[in-house]
Amino acid sequence: MAELLIIAGAGTGLYVAWTAWWTDVVAVNEQTKLVDDLGQRAAPEVQGSEHRDEAPVLAEPPNVTDVFGTMQIPRFGADYLRPIGEGTDRERVLNTIGLGHYQDTAMPGAEGNFAVAGHRVTYGKPLNQIAELKIDDSIVVRVTDEEQDFDVWYVYKVTDSQIVTPDKIETIAPVPNQPGVTPTADDRWLTLTACHPMWSAKERYVTHAKLDYWMPVSEGTPKELSETPK
Repeated sequence: MAELLIIAGAGTGLYVAWTAWWTDVVAVNEQTKLVDDLGQRAAPEVQGSEHRDEAPVLAEPPNVTDVFGTMQIPRFGADYLRPIGEGTDRERVLNTIGLGHYQDTAMPGAEGNFAVAGHRVTYGKPLNQIAELKIDDSIVVRVTDEEQDFDVWYVYKVTDSQIVTPDKIETIAPVPNQPGVTPTADDRWLTLTACHPMWSAKERYVTHAKLDYWMPVSEGTPKELSETPK
């Protein structure tokens, strides 16, 4: 009986490993296609003006499951480019699009908290390396709407990370960890959330970042995308 249990356990482990690998293959291919379908044009290969003194231009909120932008995180590698979808439905967004925008949180660049969820393992694991982010690391969001002729970069800088239980929803409050506080023009946040530890949903790994500047794509490319994180 013990031998049978060991064999069964090994088989189960192999199945889980194969499933994780296969979901990654399928999801990465699908997410690459979604980025292509978004129609983002090549940005000018110049460092554009970093707009800090004027309020960012903002996109209209998308419909649920719509892909409205991309995220690049230099710390995750020069090739890291993932689509962002509206909503956090597991099957329709997180398992397919990859990164999901919490509905009713702010849009990129807006006052408040642009909160995003993603898997650390399986389905493309877009936030697999979230625990490697350091203070002042860059998170670059690009929002594109061809119909509205809208194409804008938003560059955020990491401020802190924390590990919390899943019920700590104040981490995605308009002002992170300050529920009930109204955000000001200085409160333009981005929050990433992912399960913690790996292969467990017991806790959440949360990283906060604050808007540093924004830039129309027509003006150039953020310098952070050509720099190697230290």
